[in-house]
Amino acid sequence: MRAAGIDVGKTNLDLAVEGQPGVTRFANNRAGINKLLKRLEAVGVERLVVEATGGYEEPLLEACCDAGLWIARVNPRQARDFARATGELAKTDAIDARLLALMARMFGDRLRRHVAPPLWQRELRDWLRRRGQVVVLLQAQKQQTAMAPPAVRTLAARTVAALGRELAAIERTMKALFQAHAFPALRSSKGLGPVFQATVLALLPELGHLDRRQIAKLTGVAPINRDSGQGQGKRRIRGGRAPVRVALYMATLSAVRWDPLMKAHYQQLRARGKLGKVALVACMRKLLGIVNAKRRDELRSEGLVTV
Repeated sequence: MRAAGIDVGKTNLDLAVEGQPGVTRFANNRAGINKLLKRLEAVGVERLVVEATGGYEEPLLEACCDAGLWIARVNPRQARDFARATGELAKTDAIDARLLALMARMFGDRLRRHVAPPLWQRELRDWLRRRGQVVVLLQAQKQQTAMAPPAVRTLAARTVAALGRELAAIERTMKALFQAHAFPALRSSKGLGPVFQATVLALLPELGHLDRRQIAKLTGVAPINRDSGQGQGKRRIRGGRAPVRVALYMATLSAVRWDPLMKAHYQQLRARGKLGKVALVACMRKLLGIVNAKRRDELRSEGLVTV
């Protein structure tokens, strides 16, 4: 099995192939990716690893999946920890590419193959990302408008109005997309609003295919042990998919107020002395587990293989 690693940048893709000297650089655009795919086919690469790079890796991932290549995406922290474990403290694009190729060779069986989402899911993901950008811009403009002098306030108000119209148009498009593909489990509890539904559909396709512990860890709401010998450290949540976790947090805030089951669970945790944020994270985990279980049952009824 020949493995390879690709260091992804905004403008370049650096390819390192196991057993071959040097690193080959390609442009991070459609033409460059096509050349890279031809190169992978020519040298017979069977396993490929890249690290997440703020979305710049997504065209490459989707092109490799469409071409039938085995490719995995790893967390940048995971890749850097692996580099340190090998004794490599320096960091360059070429070094990163070679270390990713080594990781593909050594830990390929432990990495999860990336599966490209369908076109509608990619479109929903892009609209969701743009919505987040507009929400941040709109909030900043509103704060700046409130402090601006009257002459500036008029111009700023136009920007706020334009961003408001754009946000409304984005949400209409998103609503049409997720209503066409939503499943009953996403509407099974109070608090699961449109943003949560769109986020899960776009960014959590594993829902229903994993058990409750795995889905909690993937989302970043599972407490991680920090025990050694006789010592027991405080467990904390870490990692996971931040946009999904944020949407789940907002949904849980609503659920602990209006859903009787979640409200009772939150109050029980608080009565046992749990801090408010700790109790809320536990409710996030429970709400996610409920939605995951209902989705699993739906998949089973459709005859699909799940856990």
